[in-house]
Amino acid sequence: MDKVTGNMEENPNLPHPVPTPNLPPDTKPECVDFPKYSIVGRRGIGSAGRQINLLTNHFKVSVNVPDAVFYQYSVSITSEDKRAVEGKGIGRKLIDKLYQTYSSELAGKKFAYDGEKTLYTVGPLPQNKLEFTVVLEDSFAKRESESLVGGNDGESSNGSTKRSKRSFQSKTFQVEISYAAKVPLKSIFLGLKGMDKVNNGQDALRVLDIVLRQTAAKWGCLLVRQSFFHDDSRNFTDVGEGVAGVKGFHASFRPTQGGLSLNMDVSTTMILKPGPVIEFLLTNQNVKEHRYIDWAKAKKMLKNLRVKTRHSNMEYKVVGLSDKPCNQQFFPMKLRNRKGPDDEEQTVDITVSEYFIKHRGIELTFSAYLPCLNVGKPKRPNYLPLELCSLVSLQRYTKALSSMQRASLVEKSRQKPPERIRTLVDALRNYRYDEDPVLAACGISLEKQLIQIKGRVLESPKLKVGNGNDCIPRNGRWNYNQKTLLQPSKIERWVIVNFSARCDTSRLSREFIDCGRTKGVQIDCPVALIEEDSQLRRESPLRRVERMFEKIREKLSRPPNLILCVLAERKNSNIYGPWKKICLSDFGVVTQCISPFKINDQYLTNVLLKVNSKLGGINSLLAIEHSSSVPIIKDTPTMILGMDVSHGSPGRSDMPSIAAVVGSRCWPLISRYRASVRTQSPKVEMIDALFKPSADGVDDGIMRELLLDFYQSSNGRKPTQIIVFRDGVSESQFNQVLNIELEQIVKAYQNLGETNIPKFTVIVAQKNHHTKLFQANSPENVPPGTVVDSMIVHPRNYDFYMCAQAGMIGTSRPAHYHVLIDEIGFSADGLQNLIHSLSYVYQRSTTAISIVAPIYYAHLAAKQMSQFIKFEDLSETSSGQESIASAPPVPELPRLHENVCSSMFFC
Repeated sequence: MDKVTGNMEENPNLPHPVPTPNLPPDTKPECVDFPKYSIVGRRGIGSAGRQINLLTNHFKVSVNVPDAVFYQYSVSITSEDKRAVEGKGIGRKLIDKLYQTYSSELAGKKFAYDGEKTLYTVGPLPQNKLEFTVVLEDSFAKRESESLVGGNDGESSNGSTKRSKRSFQSKTFQVEISYAAKVPLKSIFLGLKGMDKVNNGQDALRVLDIVLRQTAAKWGCLLVRQSFFHDDSRNFTDVGEGVAGVKGFHASFRPTQGGLSLNMDVSTTMILKPGPVIEFLLTNQNVKEHRYIDWAKAKKMLKNLRVKTRHSNMEYKVVGLSDKPCNQQFFPMKLRNRKGPDDEEQTVDITVSEYFIKHRGIELTFSAYLPCLNVGKPKRPNYLPLELCSLVSLQRYTKALSSMQRASLVEKSRQKPPERIRTLVDALRNYRYDEDPVLAACGISLEKQLIQIKGRVLESPKLKVGNGNDCIPRNGRWNYNQKTLLQPSKIERWVIVNFSARCDTSRLSREFIDCGRTKGVQIDCPVALIEEDSQLRRESPLRRVERMFEKIREKLSRPPNLILCVLAERKNSNIYGPWKKICLSDFGVVTQCISPFKINDQYLTNVLLKVNSKLGGINSLLAIEHSSSVPIIKDTPTMILGMDVSHGSPGRSDMPSIAAVVGSRCWPLISRYRASVRTQSPKVEMIDALFKPSADGVDDGIMRELLLDFYQSSNGRKPTQIIVFRDGVSESQFNQVLNIELEQIVKAYQNLGETNIPKFTVIVAQKNHHTKLFQANSPENVPPGTVVDSMIVHPRNYDFYMCAQAGMIGTSRPAHYHVLIDEIGFSADGLQNLIHSLSYVYQRSTTAISIVAPIYYAHLAAKQMSQFIKFEDLSETSSGQESIASAPPVPELPRLHENVCSSMFFC
């Protein structure tokens, strides 16, 4: 970093200034080839902590025919007009019909079909290439040929309604099956032993998982990756606004240290609540009468949904709404046996309402005055009255849930450990996977009980609080009763602004000051209590925020040190985004937003913890950190990074992703962090701004910012060890983390003039997995500090499970840590103890958290900074499939004001 030492010394408050070396103005950093990294294997297992007997939701798999070979075939399906046929629904129906019709030609081989273009059989088919003609009474064909209003239905000569003769028309398809490859089942077991290092049995595992999906598809389940959901109303949970959670199961085969296992877990996905369309619209828009429905919003919500009609029991896809209500919407109806002078069938204009009364014998009630559903094509609209249509079940809802919906889902779907165990064991017995023909041909059988494993419970780390007093967490929790904060900051020159009509700010300020006094924080009286003008509450959020800042400037001669902002809504307030942006980016003042429904000591203590951290104070430290004795880190300047990428909400493919990296500061502390955040292209997981050189060679990337801050806050020490915690990536992306992100970190370090590359330890943390841990002899959740690094872990790679938090509700989910590289050289116990300790340094909490604090901070920073961009202006119709040339430019985030750039603002 010698090239930019002068920049590092710009902070006049550094306790030990470092002399600036004299460098020629044209000095360029020496380019050093960065090393190529590969994922390391397991070096050992830990032994620290007390032993504990556990159960896990894995079921042992036995294979009696390990020499079985899957033959992979490519499947091509074309219709009569030679067009390729795609879609899992029709694909599965065609293959099922093919097997029924041509079983002998297929030599009776059982198959696994992925629903698209690949089919597997146990043993070879008679020929490498087979062609079949399959006749299918296609439900899709019937839907198109049985006419709706505006189609071919007409009036017979005796006045009765005519049914289309094409209603039962079948379609003919050509199916071509071509040999592609062999997939030996034994590759799984070679991979378990480390003898198949190229594929590791992944292809064979994929075949077994396809078998599970195929079985669920035959049951009529909704399939979401490796989870499946039955159409059973007993599994539905209403979460409001016409949305329901449906409980199902995840099932996948996993290679583990203990052999092949089936991982089963309870899973939940969101669907639109089935039932009458009109009831759905009323619930979705939270209105009680039809006249209050917002039809523009309804049109957007209903588009592409499937409905079933009461009068014909047919399914259709909604493409839109009619322009006029049923009793005013005309369409041309053809009249049978009535030809005009030019020998063409005569038509008559008739309203949808009149049609159903005269030709269907159905008199419409309320829907006669409402728009119709359009289920036709652009040039051939077909109309259906709302009251005759119901939403088909198991239609996924992919938009983001509101805070109320999310809270309702969590409340209604949580399960205590004994209930979850019982649900999983019953499901495995009921579904009888090992009776599937493909699995049976391989001799695969499943044990019907959860696997028993050994775990260890690590001892909670000791904390230091005010006056250097010890604080020993109990069951992963502690409090500040009769305790003070370790390094309290003084809160002076602060104001309260109030956007909520129900909050008494005078009482709030008094009780906040009293709370601070008991925790060792000196809080002066606020210099102003500023209420929002009631007439402004109907203005736009930005206007309300701007007006509030005008009032602050009117009352104060200079900016305050802290603004306590009272919002009316606890979550998802539309004031929050513009308020944070102006405070942190434009105004440069620390702010804390609150929404106190109930003001008590516990609530105010939590607020105080956040405020103290933002103002530079420290609430608590690890005892080993307080005494500068963190193993391995104490003697060598070590930087800890937490990295996360936050993507746009479901259904918003145009929303930029937010990449956030937090870096530790003030070495040898491991509790202090600073964040750096950038936008990047939507749905891109790899962070592309860690190293970002401009045309003139100046780096404007994330790492430069964090490296300089580490240097400035650590008495001029440069990190020679870097520990990277990466969140949110799957196993298939591990090599990208090393070859893309770690490469950028090295380049950023070299760009600062360094030739000696730090030692790295890179760890991926996953929360979105399906392994659960249960105590073998207790109905309670596993105790905090539970770690498992044998039996159910990867057979060769370096991974382990840790449940650092105390599970108070539902069933605890452990974090799954994967060590990709470890140049620093931690022992198994050393690394696990460090990770466990980093779950206790989260400054805004008095409990151990479920994942290391650096990752949690990165997640919070990305989430908060995403509020800075006004995404409403971006197109909501962007498909996410557009070419780079046509994609809108990614908006940049505004940078933090220099007054708060080193603050833990994400608290």
